Amino acid sequence: MDWETILLDNWHVKFVCIVLIVAAYIDGKELRVPNWITFPMVLSGLVYSTWVGGLQGLGDGLWGMTVGLLTLLPLYAVGGMGAGDVKLMAGIGAWLGAAVTWWAFVATVVVGAVMAIIMVLSRKAWDKHYGQFLLIAAEWMTIKDPRKLSEIAAERKPRMFLLPYGIPICIGSIGYFLYAGMIY
Repeated sequence: MDWETILLDNWHVKFVCIVLIVAAYIDGKELRVPNWITFPMVLSGLVYSTWVGGLQGLGDGLWGMTVGLLTLLPLYAVGGMGAGDVKLMAGIGAWLGAAVTWWAFVATVVVGAVMAIIMVLSRKAWDKHYGQFLLIAAEWMTIKDPRKLSEIAAERKPRMFLLPYGIPICIGSIGYFLYAGMIY
């Protein structure tokens, strides 16, 4: 196989991977995924989807973007993650469609859970964070107002151990792309 084939086959998936790697790096350093990455990713994904599939492609890109937003929007709404993470998933959806985005999200959840457990265990803070987890779960079951949950999360945030979720999005998504044979 020549270099041209390696680079150009599924170039759109490789492009998404590069964007995810850059976003994960920045999130790891700054605990945020900036708009200068997410907005162009979403918009260029919609343009790409339209270019490839016309109006049907635009619809597929919009549906993928919506699925990406809906996967993480509930956690954002209650203060559990940043808007950049949500927009990053939307960008995956705009470029690669709803089904790929859903399965990338599932892989992301697994990677995020494993990373969170490793981070807590490495700091020998299992009891503290397990207690926090139980408290948050109880709040979610008893407090039905997302604004109130967000206020409580914002108050608790300075005392929490934060996971830059762009990293699990990157690892989980690229892992799924490899598993699905999308990067070859």
